[in-house]
Amino acid sequence: MHDHSALLEKMRAHAPDEGNILSLAGLFKVFGDPTRVRILYALSAGEMCVCAIGEYLEMDQSAVSHQLKVLKQHRLVKNRREGKTIYYSLADRHVFSIITQGWEHVTEETENEAAE
Repeated sequence: MHDHSALLEKMRAHAPDEGNILSLAGLFKVFGDPTRVRILYALSAGEMCVCAIGEYLEMDQSAVSHQLKVLKQHRLVKNRREGKTIYYSLADRHVFSIITQGWEHVTEETENEAAE
């Protein structure tokens, strides 16, 4: 049997708060829905109104609005009002980074499989 006590002690000293673990798991759960990922990917190109997102995804506005509400609750998108129109965009550069890195990981796997 191995002695892992030093490693375990180090891990316990730097273990994240349980609340943060749950928040991170919730964040990844949001990314588990293909429609929400499509919306985030669309918004990575720039600010869009609900009707434009709906047209792009071929979805009705109420379905898009529902998904945007979930994304906003998780601080992945933000909005601004211009008259009666509400425009949505990615909340910050971190969201773009998550999408980009995830995309790179997925396509890298696909490219590696094709090369084999």
